[in-house]
Amino acid sequence: YETLTFERDGAVAIITLNRPDAANSLNVPMSEELVKVATHCDSNPDIRAVVFTGKGKMFSAGGDLNSFAAQGENMGEYMRYATTGLHAAIARFARMNAPFLVAVNGVAAGAGFSMAICGDMVFAAQSAKFTQAYTKVGVSPDGSSTYFLPRLVGHVKAMQLILMNDVLTAEQALQWGLVNEVLPDAELMPRVMAVAHQLAAGPTLAFGEAKRLVTDSLNHTLETQMELETRAISGLVRASEDAPTAIRAFAAKQKAEF
Repeated sequence: YETLTFERDGAVAIITLNRPDAANSLNVPMSEELVKVATHCDSNPDIRAVVFTGKGKMFSAGGDLNSFAAQGENMGEYMRYATTGLHAAIARFARMNAPFLVAVNGVAAGAGFSMAICGDMVFAAQSAKFTQAYTKVGVSPDGSSTYFLPRLVGHVKAMQLILMNDVLTAEQALQWGLVNEVLPDAELMPRVMAVAHQLAAGPTLAFGEAKRLVTDSLNHTLETQMELETRAISGLVRASEDAPTAIRAFAAKQKAEF
């Protein structure tokens, strides 16, 4: 990889955006590498949790506007291709079995904002800031933020962030429900890795079913959603020994091993 790094710490994968001199901004090479690494994480059963962060002082400033401007009349086509890879990666992360933890280490703007809030759990350093920023340069949001943002904060606040480009501190992001925890900068990655390893030792298949149920829940009626829940929970009993073994261990007052 050229625009990101990929590491393994046991069953935990760590993806780090690695264009610090360009504010970890998204260009076509990064888009292509994101879908490649997301597909690997989704396909490899040995990866049981994924941590996503940025290198340097910024999480991501969003789209690489310099690379967009350099395309001249082909700017729209270039942006279309860049968003295609980004969107495919986010879809993989949202529906893969492994929990997807985002560690927002600094400013998250534009597509960086979108990537920051798409995690199953989101942790922010105290120095982090969040802003949509899209309409500042005359474009509309991408990167899934029009899906996740209104689900997290509601329609009215989502539109406020999109139209007014408010800059939220990490503490404000916590109050608005965009992140799970705010931590001192030096404690961000140790805390996220501890949670990742805890989840990696858990029931990965059950996590995956839960992720997909929650992601798709607002598209279904109550009855449809409950039927999907029934199929998921009963299917887990047949899919592996995780559920039957854990249920028997609980009944025997023993600790379950996954």
